[in-house]
Amino acid sequence: MMQAIVRVRQGVAAALRARRGVFAAAATIVFALDLLVPPLVLSIVRKPFDYFTFNPWLSQLPRYLLASDVVLQSKLDFLPNLALFWFSADSAFGGVDWGFAVTVSDLLRFLLLSILFGLYFALIFHYRHEATTAGWSSKFSRGGGASGALASVLGVSTGGCTVMGCGAPMLPVVGLAFVGLSSGTLALLAELSRVATTLVFIAVTLGVVYFGWLAGGRPMSVDDSNSSNGVAAKQRIAL
Repeated sequence: MMQAIVRVRQGVAAALRARRGVFAAAATIVFALDLLVPPLVLSIVRKPFDYFTFNPWLSQLPRYLLASDVVLQSKLDFLPNLALFWFSADSAFGGVDWGFAVTVSDLLRFLLLSILFGLYFALIFHYRHEATTAGWSSKFSRGGGASGALASVLGVSTGGCTVMGCGAPMLPVVGLAFVGLSSGTLALLAELSRVATTLVFIAVTLGVVYFGWLAGGRPMSVDDSNSSNGVAAKQRIAL
């Protein structure tokens, strides 16, 4: 078990060293989509957003966390649902037509999913390159790349987001286009969003482990083999 963990870790480390740009690009794109797709969809299907702000109360957060008169459990219950920033659109009849807020738990979920996808695509590109160099089949990496692209779209489109004015506090992004549905249907979509998000996390994590395991135990590449043969030949000549 420990050997498998070490092998996966070595594969992931090698992919990160070789494909830093791929990791950064994939992670940034997924993170940006998680943040921007919900307000974009709401702006199209409901009303363009006209307001954006960070939570003004955030300046009081350090004092709240250090307050001795607030029990630890209350702080732990409060922090995950703390809104960091939000988009909103004013209603023509007064008040807010819709609002999209990013909470602490939302941001952590976005970051974790972005890192996982960054690792996944870095491993795919690294494994494909090493397979081609060594002259063995890379069909798994081609299929894995397509699966990763599909999973990233699924993860963004089904991921839950905190929405106000849509009949439910949490909705999948695809559910934002159906804001006129009944509250029961919206609640079902919210539950499906949680299930789909969990499945995406599991699938991408397994993909990272699998391709990390392959990359960590890959055969010696052609260049490495030639280099090793050259060193061996020099040693024979010296003898």
